[in-house]
Amino acid sequence: MNRGAGRSKRYVDDPEEEAGLLDGIEDGDDDERTSPRTPAPPLQSATFGPKDKSRTIPFTPSEKLQSRFPPNIVRNQKYNIFTFFPVVFYEQFKFFFNLYFLLVALSQFVPALKIGFIVTYIAPLAFVLFVTIGKEAYDDYKRHQRDKEANSQRYLILQRESFAADSSLAEEASYLSTHANTRSVPSSSLRVGDLIHLEKNQRVPADVVLLRTSDLSGTCFIRTDQLDGETDWKLRVAVPETQKMDEKNLPAIGAEIYADPPIKDIHTFVGTFTLNKPPAAHGDQGLPLQELPPSVSPLTSENILWSNTVLAAGSAVGFVIYTGSETRAVMNTSHPETKVGLLELEINKLAKILCAVTLVMSVALVALNGFRGLWYVYVFRFLILFSSIIPISLRVNLDMGKTVYANQIMNDPEIPNTIVRTSTLPEELGRITYLLSDKTGTLTQNEMEMRKLHMGTMSYGADAMDEVAHQLAVAFGAEQGSGHHKQPSMSTGAQLATRGRRDMSSRVRDVVLSLALCHNVTPVTNDDGTVTYQASSPDEVAIVTWTASVGLTLVFRDRTKMELQTPTGARVTYDILDIFPFTSESKRMGIVVRETQTGEITFLQKGADVVMAKIVQRNDWLEEETSNMAREGLRTLVMARKRLSSQLYKEFASQHHAASVKLEGRNEAMAAVVTEFLEHDLELLGLTGVEDKLQDDVKSTLELLRNAGIKIWMLTGDKVETARCIAISTKLVARNQYIHEMSKRA
Repeated sequence: MNRGAGRSKRYVDDPEEEAGLLDGIEDGDDDERTSPRTPAPPLQSATFGPKDKSRTIPFTPSEKLQSRFPPNIVRNQKYNIFTFFPVVFYEQFKFFFNLYFLLVALSQFVPALKIGFIVTYIAPLAFVLFVTIGKEAYDDYKRHQRDKEANSQRYLILQRESFAADSSLAEEASYLSTHANTRSVPSSSLRVGDLIHLEKNQRVPADVVLLRTSDLSGTCFIRTDQLDGETDWKLRVAVPETQKMDEKNLPAIGAEIYADPPIKDIHTFVGTFTLNKPPAAHGDQGLPLQELPPSVSPLTSENILWSNTVLAAGSAVGFVIYTGSETRAVMNTSHPETKVGLLELEINKLAKILCAVTLVMSVALVALNGFRGLWYVYVFRFLILFSSIIPISLRVNLDMGKTVYANQIMNDPEIPNTIVRTSTLPEELGRITYLLSDKTGTLTQNEMEMRKLHMGTMSYGADAMDEVAHQLAVAFGAEQGSGHHKQPSMSTGAQLATRGRRDMSSRVRDVVLSLALCHNVTPVTNDDGTVTYQASSPDEVAIVTWTASVGLTLVFRDRTKMELQTPTGARVTYDILDIFPFTSESKRMGIVVRETQTGEITFLQKGADVVMAKIVQRNDWLEEETSNMAREGLRTLVMARKRLSSQLYKEFASQHHAASVKLEGRNEAMAAVVTEFLEHDLELLGLTGVEDKLQDDVKSTLELLRNAGIKIWMLTGDKVETARCIAISTKLVARNQYIHEMSKRA
């Protein structure tokens, strides 16, 4: 069975169409390779049921293939033209309060129960329904307007040859763009398989694989506050093969992308990028090009731009893999439901009580009359007469008050740009009992500053950073003056003539150099010539800024190498071999670097003490010092390293790459390889303490909220001691309160 037949099970019913899609694609080599360009595994070995939504999408997808996936339409409306009145009436009359007055109004059509003019019973109910329906219609219309705005946003997609001959597009000037090989389409017209061009500050309209960025390093930053609520910029990495290509050539490459079925988890993605006809290396001029077998590269969440994120800088090109209801943003959004406040439920409950009271009164009056005649009719007539005890005007006043309250919130100058998405619950703001708050970026400014460095026998505080800079200058000066004239390396350097102060300088150099290398920070030169650091973690920016302040400056960084400037002004370059990004599960990040001049390979890792304590060599000071820093309110990170031989790294790289292209159990397999080869018996270098300053007026704000009877909970991933310190300094804990610690011991 060939590869095309295997893929036909996924997305093509017509074998002839499948043959057309894969025309010219040769069968892949099934032999396992250990080189960086590993041939694609035979995909037919995986079997998928009819409900499986995984997909393999070529760069030239057919119309039939694209039509199989949901349209890229944003829809947050609760109603449509057919369901509006039935749903609204159901939502209104499922409560006893409205149902009661409906039954009273309908009773006036029964001659035996008619009392007075019918309009006196129908008009109040009709007015209540009119106000309620009008409010619901207005709220849903505003949702429709927001959806329409999102669906009509224009995006540039890269044209394929089939579009070039489409004369109908030339008739609309709005479809033409300044780019020669692109055309403008609304967001709702995007389909799986489209190549989309994104500019700075543009919303990502669908889930896309990042193929190319304007940055030579192939990286970009996105804002995810509309997706996960986090304000930190996130780093995303383009597919290495397509980053090297010109943008106008991307639609014509013979490649395909496999994506796993859509799920809710925004931190998980399993996919592969298969280049069916990679460019062949050619030597002498005139020799025919030799076709290479297909190669496969793993795709993770670092290669994905999720829908509703925003490109923070530069431009990018992406390949659409999920649209509409299959995007992560929509899958994490619950269907809009009619929200009912506690006040509504209380009024409904009181209406039932008053109805019971009127029933008792009606029966009592009929009983006093001796149940003569049609007494049961008199009971109903008395109920109708007593119906005014339940004030129907209360509902009208409440609905009108909610509308006015919602407008006041939106027009409040102290909270500009506030949007009230539903006007049925504004009074619930006065019933808030619990306030759940994140620590970093909410109670604190998320502006980190390096405050302390501890290396076991030595410790440097904020007032001793000049001594660190001096020790660093001594260490690098000693290396240059040793007569070997070599670039500084990750080893202990040239043998020092004497111990004592120079040995101390060597240890300072090792930890500072490791901190300057183990990160995901990128230096960016601004228009005015100044350099700023960009990273998804403010802790890393603070540490790299600190290493620059003591003399070891990051001057260049891309996907493959990093360049540092030493205190003596010399430049030292390191090749980036592997990066293991930080995750909330692993609580650590690592990097494998190789010094270009000496070829020395080193694995560097930093992370939380709870995980690093199990990875580093035995010591007698780490646990105590992390607790001490935490009691000062500092965020701690443990720094460690491990030297690797060339043979060991080659074996690791081979097994790690084989694990990275697995479609099932990829993350577990990769983690197992890293643990086996790297994460054990690391040399403990030092411990850093970073301070996160408190927000302005946070103390007085929390105190006012607590005095109002609101219970405040703070959520943080820091150590218990750090959380306790921040709780006290922010006045989260009152003077007369005790802190009871409940923690789970591993």
